[in-house]
Amino acid sequence: MHSANDVPVLVKRLAHGEGLDLPAYATAGAAGMDVVSAEDVVLAPGARHAVATGLAMAIPPGFEIQVRPRSGLALKHGVTVPNTPGTIDSDYRGELKVILINLGAEPFEIRRGDRVAQLVLAPVVRATWLAVDELDETVRGEGGFGSTGGVVSLGN
Repeated sequence: MHSANDVPVLVKRLAHGEGLDLPAYATAGAAGMDVVSAEDVVLAPGARHAVATGLAMAIPPGFEIQVRPRSGLALKHGVTVPNTPGTIDSDYRGELKVILINLGAEPFEIRRGDRVAQLVLAPVVRATWLAVDELDETVRGEGGFGSTGGVVSLGN
């Protein structure tokens, strides 16, 4: 299903990705597309692995693809993306791999075709730096970590 808001992204299936589904939205309201593994791997507790997807892509200039964890894997198994969100830049043409880490207590088996992460296409706004001698004043000022409260157990 395409709409006026759809942004075309060129995708190439690599040899080990043949026969696998392309990333897809699970529901009409989903922000992320599920992406599947192109390999079998077992993640031991505490282990990390860059899981192959068998896909390479050409993301349009002005966009990135963010790689995010699947909430079910994180909650049920402790398997997540450690650099969340991971970023795939528009000028990268290599294979998309998803870095997964097993924070659970048991080994976690990934089979070829299993959904391992979500991909979110997002616009990129580039910054330019303007060096100044002073910054404007705010109510918060230089208050940093925990300065706005909200955590009862920390006493603020």
